Amino acid sequence: MYEHILVPTDGSDAAEYAVEQAVDLASKYGATVHALYVVDVDATSYSLGTEQVDRIRQGHLDDMPEVKEAADAATGYVADAAAEHGLAVREHVVPGEPARAIRKFVEDNDIDLVVMGSHGRSGLSRVVLGSVTERVLRRTRLPVLVVDVHEKDAEPDAEADA
Repeated sequence: MYEHILVPTDGSDAAEYAVEQAVDLASKYGATVHALYVVDVDATSYSLGTEQVDRIRQGHLDDMPEVKEAADAATGYVADAAAEHGLAVREHVVPGEPARAIRKFVEDNDIDLVVMGSHGRSGLSRVVLGSVTERVLRRTRLPVLVVDVHEKDAEPDAEADA
């Protein structure tokens, strides 16, 4: 059913919790796990000049240790989790606007399922979903499993026990 599962990650707790779900599904189906980190060149999280943004867009991260370290840590977490289960894993780092880059990656790589956290690293969130997650969910034509990191910490409903 699933041969290629994509886990977009920004290194946040929500993204890491989604990894658990993706690895579990990949184990059941023998799927390859794809870890995708999008370097958001429009984000203010990095103090980048025009020349640095152009280098990122061309795929040159080696001389930008802060960006490379964040990307390596985020995709490395996915790779380590998948490797623990003997799964094939591929790490990808691309520049762009996150939701658009995720959708393009899905289209270009025969992805069968996207597993992502409900909210990412940014403090901006919608009532239910983070803005990137919402845009991917609305504009992607394949299954998207949205994992809520808060669900992991939620206490059982007292009424459900009655």
